[in-house]
Amino acid sequence: MNPIAAELNEIIREANPHIFEMLSDVGKKLFFPKGILSQSAEAKQKAHAINATIGIAKEKSRIMGLPSVTGLVAPLPPEESLTYAPSFGIPELREAWRNELYDKNPSLSGRDISLPVVTCGITHAISTFADIWTNPGDTVLLPDMFWGNYNMILSVRKGVRLSHYRIFNENGGFNLDAFEAKAREEAGNSGKLIVLLNFPHNPTGYTLTREEGKAAAGILTKIAAEGTNVLAVCDDSYFGLFYEDDVMTESLFARLCGADKRLLAVKLDGATKENYVWGLRVGFITYGCVAENRDDLFSALEKKTAGCVRGSISNASHLSQSIVLRSIKSDGYKKEKEEKQNILKARANRVKQVLGSGKYDDAWEPYPFNSGYFMCLKLKNVNAEKLRVHLLDKYGVGLISMGENDIRVAFSCIEEEDVEKLFDTIYQGVMDLTGP
Repeated sequence: MNPIAAELNEIIREANPHIFEMLSDVGKKLFFPKGILSQSAEAKQKAHAINATIGIAKEKSRIMGLPSVTGLVAPLPPEESLTYAPSFGIPELREAWRNELYDKNPSLSGRDISLPVVTCGITHAISTFADIWTNPGDTVLLPDMFWGNYNMILSVRKGVRLSHYRIFNENGGFNLDAFEAKAREEAGNSGKLIVLLNFPHNPTGYTLTREEGKAAAGILTKIAAEGTNVLAVCDDSYFGLFYEDDVMTESLFARLCGADKRLLAVKLDGATKENYVWGLRVGFITYGCVAENRDDLFSALEKKTAGCVRGSISNASHLSQSIVLRSIKSDGYKKEKEEKQNILKARANRVKQVLGSGKYDDAWEPYPFNSGYFMCLKLKNVNAEKLRVHLLDKYGVGLISMGENDIRVAFSCIEEEDVEKLFDTIYQGVMDLTGP
């Protein structure tokens, strides 16, 4: 094992041995290399005559760039757009995003969390998490309805077993009983519980109510207090897009940070959906826990995480990070976000209004939704894939089929005035396939 990795392991073990136990085999070996990176950093400080360490091209002491490129990204200078960013992410962006986390999650007040490490989108954050914290054969707990790429990242690439519980109860709320039963079953099987919590939920568009969130956090905290190491991973891809009054408007991460010495809370989020910059691919990984010498522990976890980024993609796009940072710092940032959220909220409310009319009740039942980009229909009489293909071929309407009976509708990309037309067309498609 590399001596730097061994040193980081000892820091983590001393701060909280349970967190060290949760590291994967790869996670224990990970470190942030010194070598060229540290020598370049030292040269940047002291090489006032000639610095021949940097792996970029310069001319006349300026960053070299093609005018056909630099002209497109102006007013950002090449130093903020064309050069490599640190594997940890731009320091100012990391600080700004952590401040955002405290602003958006008041329950974090007074609690220490790590500096976020920047990833290339939230998908990369999930993959990085899997490298650091999961071994082949580990189990990750998910609801029965889930984003399909979890399977590719966790099961196919990492050899992780996915265990499922039914997401909704008969009353149309989060199925706390099923969640607790499956969590306790998996905790008893291995003594280590990894739970992936995705709210607002993809594909259903459901976020826990305040009471459900409190109860879910309590279940995980109690399991940890009873002697199980718990990794609570919050995929907050659609965070902030909440449309009903009783919805929990904070991340479960805020409730789980510092809840128990055996519980590590991990927040995976980013600008992707929150700030409507999908293709910029700027995500973050942030840690919260109970530990002695938390600053040392967080620093060690950040170095392992940055080492994982370094060993996969080297660093996330400097240009993308600079754009996100400048946006966050702009005067109109909060107002702009509020305006866009109100547009999505109006669309969600229109969907609820149209579906509540009763005229489609013989064809489907909508799953509960109160947030995010999506909602789902549970079809009563037709196969989801057959309906999807029929709607596409006959009416030019595109939807996503999931399993035998479920259809996902992304209302995020539908104008409010087109909502009723959409569901009328889906209903006509069902009638075409079932007959009079």
